[in-house]
Amino acid sequence: MKLVDEAEIDVIAGNGGDGCIGFRREKFIPLGGPDGGDGGNGGSVWIEADENISTLVDFRHQRIFKAQRGENGMGQQRYGKGGDDLVITVPVGTAITNVGTDELIGDLTRHGDRLLVAKGGKGGLGNMHFKSSVTRSPRRATPGEEGEARTLKMELKLLADVGLLGFPNAGKSTFIRAVSAATPKVADYPFTTLYPNLGVVSVEAHRSFVIADIPGLIQGAADGAGLGAMFLRHLQRTRLLLHLVDMAPMEGGVEISPAEQVRAIEQELEKHDPELLQKPRWLVLNKADLMFEDEAATRAAEVIAELGWTQPWYVTSAVSREGTWPIMKDVMAFFDRLKEDEQEARDAG
Repeated sequence: MKLVDEAEIDVIAGNGGDGCIGFRREKFIPLGGPDGGDGGNGGSVWIEADENISTLVDFRHQRIFKAQRGENGMGQQRYGKGGDDLVITVPVGTAITNVGTDELIGDLTRHGDRLLVAKGGKGGLGNMHFKSSVTRSPRRATPGEEGEARTLKMELKLLADVGLLGFPNAGKSTFIRAVSAATPKVADYPFTTLYPNLGVVSVEAHRSFVIADIPGLIQGAADGAGLGAMFLRHLQRTRLLLHLVDMAPMEGGVEISPAEQVRAIEQELEKHDPELLQKPRWLVLNKADLMFEDEAATRAAEVIAELGWTQPWYVTSAVSREGTWPIMKDVMAFFDRLKEDEQEARDAG
């Protein structure tokens, strides 16, 4: 069971600029002397915690981060411009370890926390620093120092934002495979999922969330039956539930009404913790590919009417990925609204 999101990156601070060898050449000043300026300092690499980011998925695509080099010094005692620092944003709760020494550099536990992970090189000295009574025209300058470079391991203990809820074989594992990079076991028999599977859904750069495939629940789960009981508590940490329902479930050759299946799961949630029923819960009517399109639409309308469902609902086919991505976009928009509301509450307080 993997409950940690990990990524390795290479960070390279900018080199310092070289010092300049220059001499003053002006009319009526025969002994101008050295005037080479210093090189600018290289930019450093910082890692900063940002509460608006929830996963490390973006670091799967970019692994090398390099700060800007300092400019070389110039004549007329002009200093080179320092390189800009590079700030890498990560989710709150990310621990940073130096892979080379296996040393924990720090743990970013609050929004805005910063760690210096690679210091920029110092700029070299120009020849104006080496003038003396003995050496009136020094032709000496120092090169800029190299910036620090290291490989970092980032670890984030994941708390799922979205929990997939439903009976065994409702298609939860197939669904999480369709919308994320998770690869849970999928087969045509109950209880394929033995542990929660976590997947990161990346909607676009810096906009992602974590989804958990909870083992299928059966009647009596809250009392210890089946495999899902021990994971009901995991649902308490999610902010949104997606309730997957097989549109044509069969048990022992007898069809079970999707509405009856929904009510059975609701009873288990209420037994375990009534507050679970108060969480936002969207209905996902799955396996539409097993029906004709008009038949699936009719069945969905009947289920919604029978339940008196008022929250968002969708018709999907996880195996063909049809209808799955619009749900993910709506989920991301839901979390965006939550963040806006939380920010307004903080501003008001």
